[in-house]
Amino acid sequence: MNLDQFFEKIKKQYDRKLPFVVYKKPSSSKLKCMLQATDVLHAVVDFTESGFVFAPFDSSQDAFIVPIEHAEIVSVEFDKNDFSKTERKNHKTSDMVDSHRESEKLAHINQVKNGITAIEEGCFSKVVLSRRELVANVENHPIEIFKRLLQRYPPAFVYCWYHPKVGLWLGATPETLLNIKGHQLHTMSLAGTQAFEGTVDVVWKEKEKEEQQIVTDFIVESLRESVGNHRSTTDLMTVTDQKTVRAGNLLHLQTEISMRLTPENKDLKPILEALHPTPAVCGFPKDKAKAYIVENEGYPREFYAGFMGELHLKETISRNPNRRNVENNAYRVQKSVSNLYVNLRCMQIKGEDVFIYVGGGITKDSNPTAEWEETVHKSKIIKSVL
Repeated sequence: MNLDQFFEKIKKQYDRKLPFVVYKKPSSSKLKCMLQATDVLHAVVDFTESGFVFAPFDSSQDAFIVPIEHAEIVSVEFDKNDFSKTERKNHKTSDMVDSHRESEKLAHINQVKNGITAIEEGCFSKVVLSRRELVANVENHPIEIFKRLLQRYPPAFVYCWYHPKVGLWLGATPETLLNIKGHQLHTMSLAGTQAFEGTVDVVWKEKEKEEQQIVTDFIVESLRESVGNHRSTTDLMTVTDQKTVRAGNLLHLQTEISMRLTPENKDLKPILEALHPTPAVCGFPKDKAKAYIVENEGYPREFYAGFMGELHLKETISRNPNRRNVENNAYRVQKSVSNLYVNLRCMQIKGEDVFIYVGGGITKDSNPTAEWEETVHKSKIIKSVL
């Protein structure tokens, strides 16, 4: 199957109003698609299921899955240059969607001020406040938007997810919730934002460093608590130093965290319950920050700042990639793999409307005007493909 046939198959699925997800993992040259045979809505029960999961920000609400047993799986190799023809020549669209109404700016600044007041009153130490921006949908088909995301953000997890009973979402997220391959779990903390200006050798303010460390500490402690044995996980866990990473036209601070899973701590559900949502998309303490967001943000996040990705898929892995005869079955093993990503840098399409979701972490040292400007930078990542 070539690339044109691959996308034609997805377009026919969408025209028939049948569920599908098409995606590319970070820095990969393979596109993968799951096409569900019917429009049945499958809810996740306990995260032992296998397929592609799509989970909301509010973990008290249902997560959904395209089950492997009810889907046709298709994949194809690609090169980002294959999509050069998807670049839009008319710049009037970008001019239109890049405008910001003063009322939106004032509303977000006031929202940040209220969040800072709540922090000063001792409600929590950090809260992530977001906004939803409405722009016109001038694209004929979501797959064309997906192609431009593929071209512009090769390091990201890029996806297009559709279910007629839930909706249509696209995004290019830089943030991993967790990867599990066999018995090895890997995750990251990602926080702090500044514009990319040609180099990743930049200076970070103490506010950003502190914000990122809060996320790291939360993840480490949550992983320990999820298995109920602090001493055993200490020996199984590795935490790197902070480093600067690029995501489109933005820079972030990142720390990588890995943990060895044992038969006693391999259950995914308590791990997800402990990790999601992280302080990077919610705040700290998690429960208090989440309650404040739900009550005060003024709109439902739905799947923004939720997570999605491959759940318990089987993958054949070479035991020794340096061997010449890696195709020999003696050197290959099949492992269960889960690759889950936080749903950031995303959009929701509803008919002729596109909702873009952007936010930022608020601490006692936050500057409300600077926080608004950060959301503007983030929104440009998605707007650039419209």
